[in-house]
Amino acid sequence: MIRQKTFDLSPLKSPGFPVFLALFPLFGFFLLVFPLVYLGVRASEADFAALGALVFRYRTWELFRNTLVLALCVSSLSIIISLPLAWLTERSNLKGKKILTILAVLPLTIPGYVMAYALLSLGGNIGVFSQVFGVHVPRLSGLGGATLALTLYSYPYVYLNIRTALGNLDPGLEESARSFGLTGRQVFTRVILPQIGPGLLSGLAIILLYSLGDFGVVALMRYPVFSYAIYVQYSGAFNRVYAAVLSLILVVLSFGVVYGLRSFQKKRAYSRTGAGAQRRIKIYPLGGWKPISVAFLTLVFFFSLVLPAGILVFWILQLKTFETGLFVAFLGSFRASVFTALLAVLMSLPTVYLARRFVRPLTQGLETAGALGYGIPPVALGLGLVFFSLLGARFLYQTLGLLVLGYTVHFLALAQGPIRTALLQTPRKIEEAARSLGYGPVAAFFKALVPSIFRGISGAAILVFIMTMKELPLTLLLAPTGYSTLATSVFTRTSEALYAQAAPYAAAIIGFSSIFVGLIIRHEGKGNGTT
Repeated sequence: MIRQKTFDLSPLKSPGFPVFLALFPLFGFFLLVFPLVYLGVRASEADFAALGALVFRYRTWELFRNTLVLALCVSSLSIIISLPLAWLTERSNLKGKKILTILAVLPLTIPGYVMAYALLSLGGNIGVFSQVFGVHVPRLSGLGGATLALTLYSYPYVYLNIRTALGNLDPGLEESARSFGLTGRQVFTRVILPQIGPGLLSGLAIILLYSLGDFGVVALMRYPVFSYAIYVQYSGAFNRVYAAVLSLILVVLSFGVVYGLRSFQKKRAYSRTGAGAQRRIKIYPLGGWKPISVAFLTLVFFFSLVLPAGILVFWILQLKTFETGLFVAFLGSFRASVFTALLAVLMSLPTVYLARRFVRPLTQGLETAGALGYGIPPVALGLGLVFFSLLGARFLYQTLGLLVLGYTVHFLALAQGPIRTALLQTPRKIEEAARSLGYGPVAAFFKALVPSIFRGISGAAILVFIMTMKELPLTLLLAPTGYSTLATSVFTRTSEALYAQAAPYAAAIIGFSSIFVGLIIRHEGKGNGTT
């Protein structure tokens, strides 16, 4: 007999299931899905012939090509930097590898648009080279400038994943390969490189998604891609149906990248067949390669850290008056970031709890839906939320509330990670003990479980706070008129070549990001893996 598949609602009928908590992930699912549905509805306003003309026009193909080329260039250059960098800091005999690891991660505190600001301000008639050396250097722009700015900011995502994979690699595989007569280079290409594939692909997925959805860098570098065209079509009110069509193409492209990488990874097995014996990771002496390795590290850290920091200091010293809007911009960023961190935790906590404690397709599906928000390009997500507010929630349009909702949907996946890790490390006995004392499921959740996983909750809040402080495209699309943040202040001033005026705002972003990255590192070092 063939059973007909039905949607599993059994967790709602489970004994002790806190139905009240299910409202939070359902609300998050609504926030994610409705804007996408509305983009489809808005795109369908054009008749079939007009829709085909929009999709297959040459301009759309040009944007598609430019977007893919940029993503491929950034991901390729990131691998070229990250692979040797991870090898040197994990498997070589270089001294001071802990410090080198921190330096390799620090570029994450410099947003892509700030990196673009630093590179742009080097050239031109009023650039650093012109003022300091009297030499006119053309400003970086187009594909080259966008690739360099995005790579210098985002390569740590690939580096961290490769480094982790190298640290977890079974040394017995290398020993076995050498016993069969393979040389060091053959061991690397045939054994080590295939085994670090999952880490490389995980980092690559982040790089590709970020490159596909980035707006600030491509706008400053004047490189036409989907995200830039969507913003121009929307903000200029030229053709909002076309903006919706481009948004849907970008969403499909992003989801296609994620699906393709996951499918490729699932076809390969990387785990051991047995537990094996613990062996120390082999450290390789650099020998004659040491000078080249030191030169490589110096070059990477100079362009990713020293150059942007030096340029910021240079432009700050050129200021003759204090930027009076700095405090207002900081307050705008801080207020939105605090509200977003609180709401993201409030929505992620019950979502992860239900998915881990009541394992059913429904609860796990809601958790997965929350993770998809990070895969939607910010410009497409922001445009969908604008349409959503205009259609059915006009009271939210041009309000801080809509901006916070957009941030929350986009960063929900980041909040779920630390909370999920903390919850998996917490025994069920804590909740069972609370229930035995007469607490209901919701009371047991808040009074017994939440204090036990507070480190994971705080880690999630800090991570979301940092990312919100740096977010640009969602802010440009969703912020109330006149609402100023550090990110928008850097972008608007850099767009007008006001480099000195933009410097304090860029420095504030880097400074506060560095403080909170330090909190995450300290948080991680103390304990239980909740970050």
